Amino acid sequence: MAELERRLGHRLRDPARLGQALTHASYANENPPAPDNAGLALLGDAALGLVVAEHLLASDPTASVGVLTEQRAALVSGERLARWAGELELGPLLRLGRGEDLTGGRARESVLATALEAVLGAIYLEGGLAAVRLVVSRLALW
Repeated sequence: MAELERRLGHRLRDPARLGQALTHASYANENPPAPDNAGLALLGDAALGLVVAEHLLASDPTASVGVLTEQRAALVSGERLARWAGELELGPLLRLGRGEDLTGGRARESVLATALEAVLGAIYLEGGLAAVRLVVSRLALW
C-alpha cells in the first residue's frame, strides 16, 4: 500500500479506507462484514468527472459544451481508467472473491476502472477536490 501511495503522490490517513477502495463486491460478499468499494467509486467517479471538466474548460474556454462533454467522456472511459489503474499496478492489490479472481478479475477493465474510481473517492474523502486534482494531474490523465 505504501508503494501505491507513493505512485499516487498521496498518503491516506486512514489505511482502512484504501483497503476498502481495493475491495471488490465479490470479496465483501465472501467475507462479511467487509465493505466493498462501490460507494467510494461513486464519489471518485463524480470527483474525477468534475476535475476533468475543470481542466478541459480551463484548457479551452471557448469550446462548445458538446465538444467538452465528448472529451470528458473519452478521458474517463472505462478503458482509460483501467489503463491508468494498470499503470498504478492496482490489479495485484485488489481483494477479490475466489470466483472473480479465478476468472481474471485482476485484469478486467470494469474491475480496474471501478477500483481507480474508488481510490479517488477515498482521496476525496480525506483531502477534498484539491487532493483529487493533484493526484489526477500527477497521473497525467490528459
